[in-house]
Amino acid sequence: MYGEEQMALDKWADDVLVNSLRKSRLVRFIATEEQPNIIEVDKPENEFGVVIDPLDGSSLIDVNLTVGTIIGIYPGNVLEKGANMIAAMYILYGPLTTLTLTTGNGVHEFLMDEKGAFNLKEKDIKIPDGKIYAPGALRKDYLPQHAKFIETLEKDGYKLRFSGSFVADVHQILHKGGVFTYPGFKDKEKGKLRLLFEANPMGKIISEAGGAISNGKTDILSIKPQSIDVRTPIYAGGKKEIELIEKLMTG
Repeated sequence: MYGEEQMALDKWADDVLVNSLRKSRLVRFIATEEQPNIIEVDKPENEFGVVIDPLDGSSLIDVNLTVGTIIGIYPGNVLEKGANMIAAMYILYGPLTTLTLTTGNGVHEFLMDEKGAFNLKEKDIKIPDGKIYAPGALRKDYLPQHAKFIETLEKDGYKLRFSGSFVADVHQILHKGGVFTYPGFKDKEKGKLRLLFEANPMGKIISEAGGAISNGKTDILSIKPQSIDVRTPIYAGGKKEIELIEKLMTG
């Protein structure tokens, strides 16, 4: 069954990344979406903490759509505000293999060549003023303020572009402008995506590129997680789109 193959691939990706970090001893703490607890590395050389979504979008592999790896790096404990991250990156495994990175000095994209080396492709990426929206959740389950937000975007001519791969959809917004959203919805008001592994690293990148990320009411990067499995509504994109949803949510 494909579902079993998918789970095996997620587990394989997790094992590769965790084992490599353990062996390097370059970090002290590792948290991944595939494991329930924070891993502490024996005899680490540094105090860094790393959060990982090993294979985001893996449910799309059977239809050959783009998937990726998301990583955030902290100076220590990973249960800290996203604003405390010192670096964030994601790798896209698509027609090209690219790495998008920020260390707090701009957002830069690298392209992997035939030898496996990453070469600078685009420097100092800034999110443009575009009209794309990538909306998660079913329309019938939208909460009132979110429904109004989507209605406003559509009236303003925004085009729907949603693949179901979070990392790929946010990558598109980063380059073309607009907003990605996976909101809180009926019976899941706290959202679906994870604060630690998905929202914070991608939010760090979007924010460093001149955009913003919010749970609809406040900057996601300002939230201190109480556990590694916290979920959150997400709105990530241009500042004007984030200002609009926060205005609608806060009245």
